[in-house]
Amino acid sequence: MMQLVRKSDTHGYRVQSLYSKKETLVDWNNILKMIETTMTGVGLQVLGAIVLYVIGRWLIGFAVNLVQKGLSNQKIEPTLLRFIGNTISVVLNITLIIAILGYFGVQTTSFAALLAGAGLAIGTAWGGLLSNFAAGIFLVALRPFRVGDFIAAGGVTGTVEAVGLFVTTIDTPDNLRTFVGNNKVFSDNIQNYSANPYRRVDLSAQISGAADPKLVISTLRQRIQKIPNVLPKPEPDVVIASFTPVGPVLAVRPYTNNNHYWQVYFDTNMAIREVLGDGTFPAPMPVYGIQQIGQAASA
Repeated sequence: MMQLVRKSDTHGYRVQSLYSKKETLVDWNNILKMIETTMTGVGLQVLGAIVLYVIGRWLIGFAVNLVQKGLSNQKIEPTLLRFIGNTISVVLNITLIIAILGYFGVQTTSFAALLAGAGLAIGTAWGGLLSNFAAGIFLVALRPFRVGDFIAAGGVTGTVEAVGLFVTTIDTPDNLRTFVGNNKVFSDNIQNYSANPYRRVDLSAQISGAADPKLVISTLRQRIQKIPNVLPKPEPDVVIASFTPVGPVLAVRPYTNNNHYWQVYFDTNMAIREVLGDGTFPAPMPVYGIQQIGQAASA
């Protein structure tokens, strides 16, 4: 057919041109069909990956909740429960991502080797992050505090909200949520105010040197014992702690449960003000000595 077309000079080129256009049209149709087929396959893969992700996330949440409920029935501490739940969630999410990549045709064995190499590089670069993870394990194992305890650690004082894989969440008394690295918490001194059943409130009161200290101490102790949530045993301590030029300084120390510490703290301050400020006892005031030198002596 091509030879017949080339025998004619004028008409031959016209037939060749028409044939080329027809061939071009056929090629575009094939390309469009191939694109349509490819997009359909990719779209189905993406849709399948989305369905796999949604179902996987639901199953992960279901598995974590199931484990935590099972451990709760065994009376496991909330600190350990949350730590185990976070660990299982991270491991299962990584597994889900690898499964989705395998669904798209990515070689998971190569990805696992790549992930191991990346983990080694990240571990070298982020040594502090791994130290926080290791410290979190020790915090859960040694249990210097639990969720809900009032502690001072890592330069932060507040109530423990959670012990995570890398950070410990603490709510401060002024309602600020603070995240402290586990390594900083574990490597620093930890004060657990909730470990013992009660705490001592340390306050002081300045009295006048002209006042009878025994009467002041007796009156103040009786008033403090009437404050709500002050423990009868041990009894409040009201003693002379030091002296100033104005007069003795009393150490006022009632005892209370951890949950009522601040209420007793402020109520005791008010009790000190009521006892020493009602006019029964002289107010503490500095005393100055004045010496008058006669004119004869000055001459």
